[in-house]
Amino acid sequence: MRKRIVPTALDAAIGEFVAHQRTFGRRYFTEEYNLKAFGRFVRRQRVTDLTAMVFERWCKSMRSLSPNTRYSRQLLVRKLCLFRRRRDPRCFIPDASGFARPQPRRPPVIVTPQQVLGMLGAADALPPSLQSPIRQASLRIAIVLLYTAGLRRGELVRLQLADVDTHNGVLRIRESKFHKSRWVPLSNDARRELRSYLSKRLTDDFDQRPAAPLLCHPGSGGRTQSYCGPALREAINQVFKRADVHDVMGRRPRVQDVRHSFAVNALIRKYREGGDVQTHLPKLALYMGHVSIVSTAYYLHFIPEVAALAGERFSRRFSHLIDNGAS
Repeated sequence: MRKRIVPTALDAAIGEFVAHQRTFGRRYFTEEYNLKAFGRFVRRQRVTDLTAMVFERWCKSMRSLSPNTRYSRQLLVRKLCLFRRRRDPRCFIPDASGFARPQPRRPPVIVTPQQVLGMLGAADALPPSLQSPIRQASLRIAIVLLYTAGLRRGELVRLQLADVDTHNGVLRIRESKFHKSRWVPLSNDARRELRSYLSKRLTDDFDQRPAAPLLCHPGSGGRTQSYCGPALREAINQVFKRADVHDVMGRRPRVQDVRHSFAVNALIRKYREGGDVQTHLPKLALYMGHVSIVSTAYYLHFIPEVAALAGERFSRRFSHLIDNGAS
């Protein structure tokens, strides 16, 4: 007979803390998963509550993880403890000075239009299988939507048939990050690609109900199943390898780098058109589903091409002032 698991005070605090965070509009799914795993670790130590010794053991159990991952989880537990301290002044609070030192984030690999063409060709060359007869078409439209619409990976896998308006060429993104929903207009090329994909997707082999997933494959019992995030990430990583997509340092892009590339390319286009980049940022933030342009600015790192375009614009407008001053 299974041994009954007795919830601890920490388990109750985790539930209250997650509910508190969600009142501010945060989804907190990953955080909840990590906190519950932390709670299970504490229970396995046969203690009634968190102590400094137990916290140290937990930190040592994460040695195989990256410093950034360890730091983010340690910081999350500290936030939980600070939340508990409001009611219980005896609650243990981890000392942040002993946390893992976060490392600089890996710079993104900006994918070029030529590389995207290579990725589409690599997706088309994939062999079909019984488990995924429309794998080529699914990966092709996934690449198109990630690159031309700047979707998040999670937004893409959650798309349903009802979210696709082929007549007007828009996608409905429901309850994404920060509980924000939005409509995403597609380019003419992306619309054509979407219609081509739907001609293969809307067959008797797959579920055609409005709530059925847009990206799908046959599941057990003949049911239509959606791609999960990790499966889509692995499939696109294989396309990166097949198309030999890398930067000048030989680094492969990650799936999130495709969204980053969308934002950077949008900025580059606005520079080349001679438009006002600053007034364009709020529109780009709205399109990408950001809370503010501060989030959008994260995608717009100081990369050489953007720096050159900004320098050329500055030179055209103000070089006469510098020349006159020098003379």
